[in-house]
Amino acid sequence: MSNVLSKDKREQVIALGRLGWSLRRIEAAVHIRRETIGGYLRAAGIPVRAPGGWGRRSPAKPAIEVITDSGAESVAITVPEPQPNRSLSASVCDQYRELIELGLSRGRNAKAIWQDLVDSHGFTVGYQSVQRFVGKLRRAAEPEARVVIQTAPGEEAQVDYGSGPMVRDPHTGKYRRTRLFVLTLGYSRKCVRLLVFRSAVRVWAELHEKAFRRLGGVTRVVVLDNLREGVLAPDIYDPALNPLYKDLLQHYGAVALPCRVRDPDRKGKVESSVGHAKKTPLKGLRFESLEEAQAYLDRWEERWADTRIHGTTKRQVAAMFAEERPALLPLPFEPFRYYQYGERTVHLDGCVEVEAAYYSTPPGWIGRRVHVQWNDSQVRLIDPRNGQLLREHLRQQRGGHRIHDEDRRRKTPLSTERLLRRAELTGAHIGVLCQVMYRNHGQVAVRRILGVLALVKKYGLASTDDACGVALETGACEYRFVRRYLEHNPQLPLSLRQVDPLIRQLTLYRDLIEKRTRQENDLCTL
Repeated sequence: MSNVLSKDKREQVIALGRLGWSLRRIEAAVHIRRETIGGYLRAAGIPVRAPGGWGRRSPAKPAIEVITDSGAESVAITVPEPQPNRSLSASVCDQYRELIELGLSRGRNAKAIWQDLVDSHGFTVGYQSVQRFVGKLRRAAEPEARVVIQTAPGEEAQVDYGSGPMVRDPHTGKYRRTRLFVLTLGYSRKCVRLLVFRSAVRVWAELHEKAFRRLGGVTRVVVLDNLREGVLAPDIYDPALNPLYKDLLQHYGAVALPCRVRDPDRKGKVESSVGHAKKTPLKGLRFESLEEAQAYLDRWEERWADTRIHGTTKRQVAAMFAEERPALLPLPFEPFRYYQYGERTVHLDGCVEVEAAYYSTPPGWIGRRVHVQWNDSQVRLIDPRNGQLLREHLRQQRGGHRIHDEDRRRKTPLSTERLLRRAELTGAHIGVLCQVMYRNHGQVAVRRILGVLALVKKYGLASTDDACGVALETGACEYRFVRRYLEHNPQLPLSLRQVDPLIRQLTLYRDLIEKRTRQENDLCTL
């Protein structure tokens, strides 16, 4: 050998030789002369094809044993028996045909199928054999006929997104790829193409509304794929639609029909319309603003797309749309009111929180989840089981409450009663103190009661109950007193003389509150 290779290079050359690579291919991959590669392969016992051996057959091998004498030893040459029912030109992959066809039906490529055969079935032949075999199977397979979908005038529209032209972003000053929204009528192939920078649930709904108003009517069915703006949970039998998108179509009298997952042929008309716009009017163009790009696209739509003879219908698109337009559903008088939506849990005060404001629900909903819709002027609470409207409120400023008179609590809520009962079972003094706090402060005392019960876990039942007893004796029935009492001495109750400064401080605070209350009552009497 003319060159001495490193260990890594030597192992790489031997591995490629065992895979059945030719000397020329190994030379191109590792950048080593073929003569050197051939020497290392021969030394490793790997057969190397002689130069100029293309198309030559290997010498004939003896097929029988050579016997010199009946009594003498026989000299036999062992040869592999030919496999039955297999011609000399058959591929080694024939015995794995079913596995390869199964992999192709699942969308796997030749490389993935070869790797599966090597890992799971002890396949020792190179990747090229599987690649050639897969190519023969694909050429032999007959293409399936496509379904022809014919729709009546005004029956169906198909919608989809595609990539739009490059447009300069006014915020960054750089060119940015836009999104191309396309709505195509199933009967006439009339299209509405709109450009946007970004996509969202509301943007998706607004594009539909603009397209409907450009057409002057609405189809009865809208076919779409399973993008997140329209479909929350894909399902061929019962897909979960986005609430805002569903309400928009319901407002205009249409219904959504999502396609099967990974089945774009169902909306092939809009797929063709997206490709038509990308290849013809928008190919290689850049625009300085979104308005300029949309104006150019609208002019092309009117001048060329609507006046062309469609390849399938063999008729002019504008003429067919003139026939379809009377069959479209009329537009409603009022535009759709857009809103935000979400889910909220009803708190102990019977209200849900929406953007830092609180809105009441009917009695019996504490601890349960409700659907909420809100915009700049209204908040709507909806039953998640049947979609019925529970309450509708005007928007309130941050921190404010909107409570209907019929929703105000006439008695202690059931969950609060359970909380007070739990405090009573925890300790005698604890239960009495919690009752006094709830009687003095109402629903605001719920969190303070929870704080007292949390002190039991931190300082123990005996110490907390003694602290509550001291608070009842001194008249300082407040959570903060019990907490500070336990912080000073968490093990033994303090004497009244030791807690005298705390009592004076809380007593002054209580007297001040009572004085202000009396003054307010006197003013009301006057």
